[in-house]
Amino acid sequence: MSEQLTLYLHKLSPYSAKVELALVEANAPYRAYQVDLSNKPEWFASKVNPVGKVPALTYGGPNVDPDDPSPLSAKIAESNVILEFLADLYPDSGLLPKDPVLRAKVRWFIDVTNKQVEAPLYDFFRGQESYDNVLKGIEFVQGLLEEGGDFAVGDHYSIADASISPHLARLKIITETDLGKFPIGMGHKLGEELKGPKFAKFRKYTQGMLDRPSLKQTDDEESMITYLKTRFTERVQ
Repeated sequence: MSEQLTLYLHKLSPYSAKVELALVEANAPYRAYQVDLSNKPEWFASKVNPVGKVPALTYGGPNVDPDDPSPLSAKIAESNVILEFLADLYPDSGLLPKDPVLRAKVRWFIDVTNKQVEAPLYDFFRGQESYDNVLKGIEFVQGLLEEGGDFAVGDHYSIADASISPHLARLKIITETDLGKFPIGMGHKLGEELKGPKFAKFRKYTQGMLDRPSLKQTDDEESMITYLKTRFTERVQ
């Protein structure tokens, strides 16, 4: 019998999403506990993650209720740390390749995703920057993708794919709904730019990730759009 594994998450958090993607891709048995970020349980910081953020995992120890985690379980936080932990925990899942060069490429892709896609995308979303750096970052990432390949690195889904996929899902929402703090119309305009031949390889990769059963199982696009409409009511017709 495998050790208990509980994921503390918030469904609209891209950082929670990438961990849940890895769990599903690894066929890992786990329990998911939704943390209300606007009203976090008092026990969460003291018993799970002292920083008070999601995602976080408890692993091992007795199989207790998620809202009463055991001090005997290991507590693991920070999404990229958790991704590496899951890859180690399930070595046959392919979440990390066995080849050391490919493993390094996976870690490099994750680092690039954080700096070149995640950061500029959310700066644009918050109205702090234009989408120029989003396009530059996507072009950089596209340069790392192999011609004709389906995955970020090698021929198997890895934590590199899990790391970028939630941001791709949010990029889709931004470009299709134009919801964000950026000037009205700029989300749609970004989407039009990405339809050009220059980004064909990125589009193919993105569609492959969005079509993946693990993403369809874990991503709640409807709830995300509903949430954004409540934040940006002036954008809703």
